[in-house]
Amino acid sequence: MLKKFFSMNRNFTQRLGFGLLTLMAAMTVLPIVAVVIYIISQGGSAISLEFLTGFPRDGMRQGGIMPAIVGTFYLTVGTAFFSVPLGVAAAIYLSEYAPDNWLTRIIRIAIINLSGIPSVVYGLFGLGLFVLFLKFGTSILSASLTLSIMTLPVIISTAEEALRAVPQSFRTVSISLGATRWQTIRRIVVPEALPGIITGVILGLERAAGETAPILFTGASFFLPRLPNSVFDATMALPYHLFVISTQVPEMPFQIQYGTALVLIAFVLGMNLIATVIRSRARARRQW
Repeated sequence: MLKKFFSMNRNFTQRLGFGLLTLMAAMTVLPIVAVVIYIISQGGSAISLEFLTGFPRDGMRQGGIMPAIVGTFYLTVGTAFFSVPLGVAAAIYLSEYAPDNWLTRIIRIAIINLSGIPSVVYGLFGLGLFVLFLKFGTSILSASLTLSIMTLPVIISTAEEALRAVPQSFRTVSISLGATRWQTIRRIVVPEALPGIITGVILGLERAAGETAPILFTGASFFLPRLPNSVFDATMALPYHLFVISTQVPEMPFQIQYGTALVLIAFVLGMNLIATVIRSRARARRQW
């Protein structure tokens, strides 16, 4: 009798736990779905070929947002160009080469703390260093470097965890077969950790694509009637453009505001989709 009671109690506790987890998952997902559906319902009517390929006109109340789309793409590519090689290299060093002492522990703590700094602080730092001191001016280069510094902590932390998750036996077997340490890292460890590294890269780049404060100080422009010609030109960007038309332009049609937000969401989700495909293929080739 007592055994049956405890069995029933365990089953009830298990069902209660699963129910609470399901409820919390629903409470997390449903508001996000509701926001996306609302944005689609409000901004879907604004999406057209002219909206996606045209230039804004009439005080940005009409026309398209192509300069903002192109500028966001340039900034994202520039951020990836600077942050991904440096972030992955730093993660490899910390995971595979750095000794476990007080200095490396301080470095890891500093990286974690850097990921929590508000983006506006990075913007002011980029303004002082890249725009004024190095005289890059308000440009794509300054904004990309600022966003790169902001995304580095996320990429380094995630990539290091992915590298550390690769079983130590892989390294031991590779070295015992005559491979050098660098050959082992390049041909065994990094390919096996690639899904986690890609996750960290996409998390960092998604944050960079949606930020307003850093590019506000370093590279974004209120309105440009042309596309940038070099990395030393300023550019429009979707986050800053959305901020401007939502707060600074009177009598702005709501369809354009929500349409711009919908394009930004689609841009970020597109990055996620590409990363998911690459990550799935890398996981399919993984040996563990």
